[in-house]
Formats: sequence, structure tokens, C-alpha cells
Amino acid sequence: MAEVSPAARAWLLDVGITAAVAVVTQIAIEVATEPHSRPAGPIGHLLGVAMALPLLFRRRWPAGTLWATSVVLVIYYSANFPGFPPTLILVLPLYFAVEAGRLKQVVAQPIFFLTFGAFVGFRHGNPVLTEINGLLLHAGLLTVAILLGLLVRSQRALTAETQERLRLAAEERDREAVRRVAQERLRIARELHDTVAHAIATITVQSGTALHVLDARPDQARDALRAIRTTGQSALSELRATVGVLREEHEGAAPLDRAAGLERLPALLSAVRAAGLAVTVDTAGDPVPLPSTVDHAGYRILQEALTNVLRHAGAEAAATVRIGYRPGELCLEVLDDGTGDGTGEGGTGHGLDGMRERATALGGTLAAGPRADGGFAVRATLPLAAAP
Repeated sequence: MAEVSPAARAWLLDVGITAAVAVVTQIAIEVATEPHSRPAGPIGHLLGVAMALPLLFRRRWPAGTLWATSVVLVIYYSANFPGFPPTLILVLPLYFAVEAGRLKQVVAQPIFFLTFGAFVGFRHGNPVLTEINGLLLHAGLLTVAILLGLLVRSQRALTAETQERLRLAAEERDREAVRRVAQERLRIARELHDTVAHAIATITVQSGTALHVLDARPDQARDALRAIRTTGQSALSELRATVGVLREEHEGAAPLDRAAGLERLPALLSAVRAAGLAVTVDTAGDPVPLPSTVDHAGYRILQEALTNVLRHAGAEAAATVRIGYRPGELCLEVLDDGTGDGTGEGGTGHGLDGMRERATALGGTLAAGPRADGGFAVRATLPLAAAP
């Protein structure tokens, strides 16, 4: 069986409401008795049907439905047909109009009919208290219809607002997830770059040295080959750790920011010295425990800077590494006296970009450029209170 569309269900509901109101109106007209009135007859009953028909269009013209019903009701009363309480036919159109937000357009109608009813009662000589007592019930029903319409409208508005907030929150979560994925990819790309670039640069220099002295100084060539092996093993270990993070099911189970820190600086210096680069280290200030993010970023910046020196500073170059512990920040400098441009990556500058991204991500700064007296300088400042 084909499923009924929402529009069809709404139309069937309106037809059912209209039919029910029409039946109730016909019963009210049939049992109505009023002195000095004439029988309703077919015309009166047709007017009763006409009072209910506007409910078919309550969704499109909520205020117009109540106005149309009121006009037909006035015509019925003007024809001197037996009267029945107007509340019986007005309460539903009034509720639907208020629910649709048309209170200001229709609030005068129930007041008019209540006043009109009181006027008719007084005209027929009914006592004031008796007439007021009769109107209280109808006034209460119309007031309940108005209040119920306002309540349902406010509840729907609250539901719509809640759904909108949930939708916006879901979109924000999706954007945050995409942003985190992009950051993680960038972070892993930097790790792979630093690991592979350093290893390849060191191995390239050491292998060149081994080839150069292979026949004349085999012992030195053997030392270079050992250094190549050590560098390759270290690079493979770091690559396995990085790939292990990619395979983790739970984010953060093996965070990359704890994989390497300044405690590995001696091994790094040994590798670049074995490749033929003379490096000296100056430390200023009292060393303090570093946050893992700062510790790792500092090591990677020094590693990338020394790799660039090894690759681009030229033969016979020397480098100086300065580590400064200042209140609230870690200062790093790598100075060389070589002849290259120091940009790395064949002059494309990806190495410098990676170092700068690491420093900026922690709220720090990084400056790199040629020195006035020759060579190249990399200077980084990392706040110790940096957010992870």
C-alpha cells in the first residue's frame, strides 16, 4: 500500500475537522429554540454548513477562516433563525488563528460576539446577573482557546529553536572534526618530513664522504657507513612510531608530541657531526622541565635547522646551537657560517614553513634569514605556557 504524503494527511485532517464541526453545528441548529425566531429550515442548515467550510482553508488563511465563519454566523443571526451559542462554532477557528500568530487580527471577534450576546439578552429583558452568568462560560471557553493557541505556538517555536541549535551544534562538530583531521594530517606530515629529510640529508652527506675516502682511508669510510646505518635505523624507528599513531583506533593513544624531545639532542648532534658538520652548543639559563609540546617542537626545529645547514651551508661550514631558558619561554638559535641560502627543500622553503608552523601553533615566533656577517640564522621563541 502506497504511503500517504504529509500534504495528503494534512488535507484529510482538515476535512475531518470540518465535517465534525459541520455535524455539531447541524445538531445545535436542530435543537435550538428561541422565542420569536423562525424555523431554520434548509436555508438555516445550509448556513450551518457554510460556517464550517472555511475550516478547510485554515492553514492558508488562519485569520480569514475566523472572519468568514463570523460573517456567516452574523448572517444566520440576522435571518432570525433559532440562536445557538456562537462559541460552539468560533472556538476552533479562534484557536487555529491564534496558533498561527494572528491574535491581533482576530481578538476583536470574540469580544464582539460576547457583547452582541449580552445586548440581545438585555433586549429580551433577561436580568443582568443571569446574562453575565451565562456569558461567563462562553468567555472562559474563548479565553482557553486563545491561551491554548498561544501555548502551542510558543512550544512549537521553542522546539524549532531547539532543533536549529542542535543542527548548528552538529554542523559545528562536523567542522571541528574536519579541522582536527586537517591539523592531524599536517602534524603527521611535519613529522614525516622532519624524520625523512634529516635522515636522507645525513645519509647523503655520509655516503658521499664514504665514497670519497673509501680507497684512501677505509677506516673513515667504515665509520661513515656505521653512521649511515645508525641514522637509517633511527629514521625507521621514528617512521614506525608515526605509522603506529595512524593505526591507533583511539585518538591520542600514542601522541606524536611525546615521541621526541630535547633529550635526544645529543644523538642528533652526534649524527650531524659524523656527517662532517662542526657543531657547538651554548646553553644559557637554568634548564626547567618543558611541556611535552614545547619540548617536541624545540627538538624538531633544531633538527630541521641543522638538517638545512648540513644540506645547504656548504663544505667546511660550522654551526652553533644556542638554547636559552628564560622566564616563561624557551629560546632557540641555530647559526651557521656557510655559503648556502638555508631555505631547505632545494630553495622551496618547506622546511622553514614547517618550523614556523610549529612555533606559531604554540603561540611562539620564528625568524630565519641570512646573517649580516655571512651564513644563515634561525631564531625561535616558544612560550612555556603554550596550549597543546
